[in-house]
Amino acid sequence: MKFVIEFYRTRERDDAHAVVGRETVDAVDLDTAIGMARSLAQSLDMPQRPDALAIVDENGRTLHSCAFDAALGQEKRPSP
Repeated sequence: MKFVIEFYRTRERDDAHAVVGRETVDAVDLDTAIGMARSLAQSLDMPQRPDALAIVDENGRTLHSCAFDAALGQEKRPSP
């Protein structure tokens, strides 16, 4: 299955998003795509370090999104 992984920066004052990287990957399932996204977040050469990512399917439906903790580089779940 094809997934599109978008890495982006967000602006806190108005929650604007700027895409700093985008990759299309083939993965057997969403869990595999999430693992690939984590790896790509560390290895891709992007103009800025992303602070969040989203994974969308072939139809543009968002399947997963998360923000990165700036200090640790770890994922954190969006607040409800």
